[in-house]
Amino acid sequence: MTRDIIGLLLELLAARRSAALCRLLETRGSTPQKPGAAMLVYPDGRQFGTIGGGCVEAETKRLALQALASGRSRIAHFNLDQDEGWNQGLICGGRMLLAIEPISDFASHGYLQRLAKALDSRSPVVEAVVFDSQASGLPECAAFLFDEGGELIAFRGIEADRPAFEIPKTAFFPLSPNTRCWAAGGIAWLPFTPKCRLLLVGAGHVAQAVAALASDLDFDVWVVDDREEYASDSRFPAASRRIAGAIDRVLSELEIDSDTYCVIVTRGHTHDREALHQLVGRGARYVGMIGSRRKIRLTFDRLISDGVPADWLSKVYAPLGIDIGSQTVAEIAISICAELVSHRNRSGAVPGKDDR
Repeated sequence: MTRDIIGLLLELLAARRSAALCRLLETRGSTPQKPGAAMLVYPDGRQFGTIGGGCVEAETKRLALQALASGRSRIAHFNLDQDEGWNQGLICGGRMLLAIEPISDFASHGYLQRLAKALDSRSPVVEAVVFDSQASGLPECAAFLFDEGGELIAFRGIEADRPAFEIPKTAFFPLSPNTRCWAAGGIAWLPFTPKCRLLLVGAGHVAQAVAALASDLDFDVWVVDDREEYASDSRFPAASRRIAGAIDRVLSELEIDSDTYCVIVTRGHTHDREALHQLVGRGARYVGMIGSRRKIRLTFDRLISDGVPADWLSKVYAPLGIDIGSQTVAEIAISICAELVSHRNRSGAVPGKDDR
């Protein structure tokens, strides 16, 4: 469930309107979407978001409209590897389990507000959604929200006096941006973790293309450039921060943590070297720099002569981007973002490159 869907639900509840929340809780095998995907279905049949498209989405929408009419939640199972799946064109070869809930009661408002507040403050939380009442001993579609320490902070779909310890916290583990959804004992666990921050140093054409794409890929984009007219709202509408100032000064003052991805795409060698000098050894999850191999070698040699440890530089992804034969700015941006996504989603693994 995305922040956009949570915001829309809050708006609907405030206006005393309704929609059906359809969430993918568990998958097996090959499926068009993975756990955590969600969509809203409105009473008039409109939708926001997707749980995979095709026949599954069409059937889910039909069930969602039924749920809105009846006011009753339900769990839906789709088998994409059975004869019925082939007959309906569902040929991915896996299974999908969804919760379909009409959201119209104002009691859900406080729960969703708590979830939205956690996301806005970049606080990791995990949601437990019941899909099997027999296995869990809890009502289907009941939901519980835990903080990163495993403490219950909100719940819905269950009586207020129901003991919280009935939730099997043994399934809980520390959250990070790599934490994946999982299911156990009839309960789906859906983590909400802060977006990884993408710090773009340089605001030229490549940075513009990367920022637009990375925002859609769920990165929190920041842009730094020494030219105010370049680090602007109009050029980077998807960025959450645009910072203009001397690169060495700005970067030295920015907080860099283990969820920060740094991409250096400035307009010249001097700025690249300044940026890299400020970013290596700061604890970023990823540091990458654009450029030819000759430029990179010269930059590294100069930094080593300035006292930067060679071991720090050995962890830099340079030249950055997966080799797809890029020629245009758009292709370069795709190659860079593909590398970032692979690094984020595969615990540092990047096709064609040694682990740093």
